[in-house]
Amino acid sequence: MERMRHPTLFLIAAFLFLAPASAQSDKPVRNLDLNAFYGSVLLHNTDISHLIRSHPSGLILGWNTKTFGSEAWQAAYNYPDTGISFVYQDMRNETLGENFGLYAHYNFYFFRRNLQMRIGQGIAFNTNPYDARENFRNNAYGSHLLSSTYLMLQYYRQRIWGRLGLRAGLTLVHYSNANFRAPNTSTNTLGLTAGLLYELDAEDRPFESPPSEPISEPVRFNLVFRSGINESDVIGSGQYPFYIFSAYADKRLGRLSALQLGTDLYYSNFLKELIRFQATSFPELDVSPDTDYKRAGVFLGHELFINKLSVITQLGYYVYYPFDFEGRTYNRVGIKRYFGPKWFGALSLKSHGAKAEALEFAIGIRL
Repeated sequence: MERMRHPTLFLIAAFLFLAPASAQSDKPVRNLDLNAFYGSVLLHNTDISHLIRSHPSGLILGWNTKTFGSEAWQAAYNYPDTGISFVYQDMRNETLGENFGLYAHYNFYFFRRNLQMRIGQGIAFNTNPYDARENFRNNAYGSHLLSSTYLMLQYYRQRIWGRLGLRAGLTLVHYSNANFRAPNTSTNTLGLTAGLLYELDAEDRPFESPPSEPISEPVRFNLVFRSGINESDVIGSGQYPFYIFSAYADKRLGRLSALQLGTDLYYSNFLKELIRFQATSFPELDVSPDTDYKRAGVFLGHELFINKLSVITQLGYYVYYPFDFEGRTYNRVGIKRYFGPKWFGALSLKSHGAKAEALEFAIGIRL
């Protein structure tokens, strides 16, 4: 049980943080959908080529609450749904086992609401993660609990036969423990999907178009503290806490977007152990045991506002980089949730390209 303690606490907190909330002035209108999928694990890294032997399959069960424009943000995004979903995936590989996931999601609509795009983020449980003795071939999942994201793009038709409708399209399911524990090569499954949806209410309400006042703000300053636990790619090197101090300015471009410019200061303790390991075990790398483990970077970012949530994307460059780890450029993608006009929390994945370094939990203030 000690092996699971930190991912359990962090990922449960992440799911509660991400759960979408949509205020409803009237009785909510909801539906259920059930989708089956069948596909292939993508070879995004040659290190998992030995794990791609068959075609995974699974089921996706969704509970959706519709929006009709009771708040201005709903009309701005073409009246999306909020919801919770459950995903079961049989990896069809004894080494990888099975995955059971719980997600918070949004459904967005296009082309006269005939095309639906779902974005879900949540927690998955894997039945057979890496074990040095019993399952050393599973270099994809280093722990039972995984961070997971899935996307669905489907042709969508509701109320074809009474309250019953159809949907079909593509789905992409990603599993990773975000370097909580090595190994962490991760998997991505791309599959064909088809299913049914059932309306729990006799009819929908008409869409509203509430007045939307333009937003104009001066440049605002933000202070953020990020932390978490991660491990290097050296299996068994140990999990260590990290601390990141960020300061940035942002400028709103309207109701939906803002640009960011800022700096990060990294105290990543796993690098201390990695520096010591390379200095003592690989003298040909010419790494000094006294090399500083701290890093500092500058970044340019964008924030997309969705109700009390927003999506952040940032691209950074290390200006102080004494130890070479995965290159000087880095990126961050995450979710931010506001609690009042100033305070916010954030959950983000910090990576170097497609290689994750850490899942970051943050608290900040916008001044």
